[in-house]
Amino acid sequence: MKTKFYSHIVQLQRSICDEFEKIDGKAKFFEDKWTRDGGGGGITKIIEDGKVIEKGGVNISKVFGELPQSMQKQLNTKSNKFFACGLSLVIHPINPMVPTVHANWRYFEMYDDDGNITDSWFGGGQDLTPYYIFENDIEHFHKQCKTICDKHNPSFYVKFKENCDNYFFNSHRNEARGVGGLFFDYCKQTPTTSMSDWFSFVEEISSNFINCYGPIINSKKLLAYSKSHKKWQEIRRGRYVEFNLVHDKGTLFGLKTNGRIESILMSLPPKVSWKYNFLPEKNSEESKLLDILKNPVKWV
Repeated sequence: MKTKFYSHIVQLQRSICDEFEKIDGKAKFFEDKWTRDGGGGGITKIIEDGKVIEKGGVNISKVFGELPQSMQKQLNTKSNKFFACGLSLVIHPINPMVPTVHANWRYFEMYDDDGNITDSWFGGGQDLTPYYIFENDIEHFHKQCKTICDKHNPSFYVKFKENCDNYFFNSHRNEARGVGGLFFDYCKQTPTTSMSDWFSFVEEISSNFINCYGPIINSKKLLAYSKSHKKWQEIRRGRYVEFNLVHDKGTLFGLKTNGRIESILMSLPPKVSWKYNFLPEKNSEESKLLDILKNPVKWV
């Protein structure tokens, strides 16, 4: 399974990068291959200073070795040998009318001292972080997610959407990071769902990603915006940074397993602002965003 999934994300990285280069029309991804001292490595692909994309990354990694005790406790496992591979992407557009997008799909295996698999699971998801609300775009993103989920299990979308709303939440500010999407983790074999079933689901949901986000970025990338719009984008990017550094489990896993710092922190936007106690005007487009982030919306 690990060979099968890694092959998928290698191909997926190429296809997603090709699509984003077409969308941008100017910038190209540069490739940075790296190795991890404890075992494994990855391919980081970064795009910067484009016509449409201010900064983005589409990274794959395959790491293995001994799991630190702190991570054994977090994963609730007595095994200290692991394998993990996955693809993680973040795109920060220039235009504040275009939402930031994040996605991640991953596979884990744990082993006993003899190298036998003791546990394995899939995880992942995708979510939107807009700066201005365009309801049709958000509905499109969620409909794409729901269509794939429904093909595999009618309960997936509602459950994974709720997971996403709960996970991507800045509890210290009592607001969501964005408008959600899907989040699933510890997807293990059950009497009714095999690991092959989970692979088929993750393969299809990840392969469909560009259909979720591509129409959104293409429809908004040329919209006019002002300095005040850009200022608001940078303030909201600050909330994005806060989540990634305070709450995100993937960041924590990378830092505690001797991951590559540049690749882990590539998700951070290039320009961010923290204004002291900044509050938007009442009934403004900016305040509309905050109202939605305080109360999860049923988009489809």
